[in-house]
Amino acid sequence: MSANRLGRGLGALFQEHDIESIEAFQQAKEGEVIEQIPIKNLRPNPYQPRKYFDESKISELAKSIKDHGVFQPIIVKKDIKGYIIIAGERRFRAATKAKLKTIPAIVREFDDNLMMEYALLENLQREDLTPIEEAEAYKLLMQTLDLTQEKLAERIGKSRAHVANTMRLLHLPRRVQALIESSDVSVGHAKVLAGLKDEELVLKLAEVVREKQISVRELEEMIRVLLHEKEAFSPGAAPKGYFNPHIESVESILNAYFGTKVRIKERNGEGKGQIIIDYMTTDDLNRLLDRMGMQFD
Repeated sequence: MSANRLGRGLGALFQEHDIESIEAFQQAKEGEVIEQIPIKNLRPNPYQPRKYFDESKISELAKSIKDHGVFQPIIVKKDIKGYIIIAGERRFRAATKAKLKTIPAIVREFDDNLMMEYALLENLQREDLTPIEEAEAYKLLMQTLDLTQEKLAERIGKSRAHVANTMRLLHLPRRVQALIESSDVSVGHAKVLAGLKDEELVLKLAEVVREKQISVRELEEMIRVLLHEKEAFSPGAAPKGYFNPHIESVESILNAYFGTKVRIKERNGEGKGQIIIDYMTTDDLNRLLDRMGMQFD
């Protein structure tokens, strides 16, 4: 998707404010003055969706600012405590790192809704939010502007499937979301995990992905095997033979799932084998049976 298309889509969200595009919005308008605002009087936009800033890039920008100054003014709103940054937080952070005392800024009036919308849309246009930040931005936009996923997708120039799949990440446990933020779990892995309802299983699978760096395809295969075995343990289920090419990985996830040692023994060339689950006490056996969904009167 081209940046131009995305820019037009985001700009459409501002139609009621007569803003044609994000880029145009950041330019000084007739009669506006670029002021030098003391950095100590500035604070971040509370609606800023970005939680993680790449410190290496901030350092690069700080060096450029130290050598050449700040080329593009930031956009701010005046309030009783000083100024709120509407656009340009990275420039602000870099200028702070470069030990500047002031930074060029354009002061504008904003109501809270416009301030929030702009913070979200500016970051969405850059397309470098983390997947979780993007999902949260979509959610907030939908709530604020009363949009459906389909309408939001149209306005930002994305497919409805992209918006829906991204927002599904918010249903994952916070621990898994943190692994996505740190890139220990990819979006591809996350979308597979988001299809599971068992939160405990999702957490354990996410740890397997982090520790063993398995591919998305291997994760899908692992889940298929696990769900197949869970079905086989259900009362009345017919046993089915299954040959798995990733025995070590499957054993690892079964160990985590059952909380005990699990061994898989295959009969070479037959596609058959055994799954052996260790237990230490009668209580441990009952725990395993309960984990398999088997209950006895």
